[in-house]
Amino acid sequence: MSPALMKMWIALASMGFMFVAIISIYFSRFKMKGFLKIAFAAIAYFFMILAGLLILFVVFSGPVNE
Repeated sequence: MSPALMKMWIALASMGFMFVAIISIYFSRFKMKGFLKIAFAAIAYFFMILAGLLILFVVFSGPVNE
């Protein structure tokens, strides 16, 4: 797999993580109570931080020579 294609898949995974974070934070704020509310919020923030780190990797690794 070429480096450009690998970066594309990493960016796509990052967008998926952002979607999971949005859905998790929605459920934690409006649908859950008690421990589940805290668990879903923690999952959401974990996925959002992970997505941000992956996007930083893609952006700052520069263009691919091909």
